[in-house]
Amino acid sequence: MSTPAETPSGSGAAGPEPEGEPAAALPDVAPQLRALRRRRGLTLEAAAQRAGLSPAHLSRLETGRRQPSLPMLLGLARIYGTTVSELLGEVTPERDPVVRGGLAEPAEADGWVYRQAGGPGRAMQALRVQVPYATRSDLVRVHPGEEWLYVLDGRVRLALGEAVHVLDPGDSAHFDSLTPHRIAAATRGGAELLFVHTLMQSAAADLCLGAGAHRR
Repeated sequence: MSTPAETPSGSGAAGPEPEGEPAAALPDVAPQLRALRRRRGLTLEAAAQRAGLSPAHLSRLETGRRQPSLPMLLGLARIYGTTVSELLGEVTPERDPVVRGGLAEPAEADGWVYRQAGGPGRAMQALRVQVPYATRSDLVRVHPGEEWLYVLDGRVRLALGEAVHVLDPGDSAHFDSLTPHRIAAATRGGAELLFVHTLMQSAAADLCLGAGAHRR
């Protein structure tokens, strides 16, 4: 028998919400959704509120009566601290926990150069980035996720909303990526930083440095 926290409590939302996909559109994600929510210690109501859904709608997703759309999967993966692949029940091969610096192949986009500093396909992606002084990539970005950066060399200008911060070596910043943000080097010699983001199952080159990234 469901506890009160597990029982749908009507719509629970002020307005209409997306219905998701028909039940046969995706692999059965219902067991994973419920198991991951419980693993995070979240009630149905708490998880639904964070996801912008009603408890009744999330309950339908967890019982397989509806299947989530891709945006719903991305949002739920972020809330549960996992990947869309895990939500879909895909088994990934065992990953090597060590990333050797000499094997990290650099990639470049609009003057930015980055190297993977963490394993691919994880909820948290880590990069070592060289940021040039002035490039076309100095654009305001807004997207789901969180970002953390640590300045290794040079100075970095970080714009968050209306505020502008200049970071020196040893300084760091941690912010929600839905805040409009812009990262640029504040010294003519450029800057180098460690960069970590939680952009679920997205190519680092596409979401961090632009779609024009290419391997050297």
